[in-house]
Amino acid sequence: MTGFTAADVPDQSGKTIIVTGSNTGIGFEAAKVLAARGARVLLACRSRDKAEAAMRRIGTEVSGADLAFLPLDQADIASVRAAADLAVKESRIDVLLNNAGVMIPPLTRTVQGFELQFGVNHLGTFALTGLLLPKLAETPGSRVVITSSIAHKRGRIDFDNLGAAKGYNRMNFYAQSKLANALFMLELDKRLRAAGSPVSVMGCHPGVAASELMRYVPLGGLVAPLMGLFLNTAEQGAWPALQASTDPAARSGSYWGSQGMREMRGASGPAMREKNALDANVARRLWEVSVSLTGVDPAI
Repeated sequence: MTGFTAADVPDQSGKTIIVTGSNTGIGFEAAKVLAARGARVLLACRSRDKAEAAMRRIGTEVSGADLAFLPLDQADIASVRAAADLAVKESRIDVLLNNAGVMIPPLTRTVQGFELQFGVNHLGTFALTGLLLPKLAETPGSRVVITSSIAHKRGRIDFDNLGAAKGYNRMNFYAQSKLANALFMLELDKRLRAAGSPVSVMGCHPGVAASELMRYVPLGGLVAPLMGLFLNTAEQGAWPALQASTDPAARSGSYWGSQGMREMRGASGPAMREKNALDANVARRLWEVSVSLTGVDPAI
């Protein structure tokens, strides 16, 4: 099957790219490829030890890799703000690749008390993006990449139960968070275009890939290697994120994902969004709720 793979990533020399959740899995693979193409890559992760271990691993494969650790815990809005304050000290930011996420954990809450999946996958992404938009706008051609999932297709935003006070189904809340990612992309693109911003926003999904997101899946440790045989490895799962981040032909508002077997595996290309991800009214309401919950009002 034809499509975009790591081999298609163009030279990134002179660019600075933030990759969240990049000490393992898809984020690690994306960071490695971007560093190999000459980018300065900021690994935005919770753990310094794990980030530094990841940088050492990349360094063994990429001679002269320009890497730095950016402390970031998306389960804490204060940490998101601190990460943004550090990131804006960079001379430039060309791409913010929002990759960090959690999948189907037991009911858990963020520092601010949000349900973990909605808090990390959407609100943390919303806040970090909003805080970095002014810095991104300083660099022509800059991009925001938001990672959704094919799980968005079964999602709905339950505004009356975002905090899980009325019940919690871990898969439904995961699907909701991934739908929120897609709706955020939709509304952000609309607002950036209306404002005449130089920043583009792209979405992506990794198909079904073996990664540490599988940690809460029953028998996930056994299933993940088999997934790599029949579906996507973490390396392959990174291809849509790499396309969204670097493909010169990608345009703001575009959505990229695996092309094979109902978008579950293979090279990257244009992906499908369900009607629920294209609902302008829900996207606008979600934006307003996100501003209220995070205290971050994107400067557009």
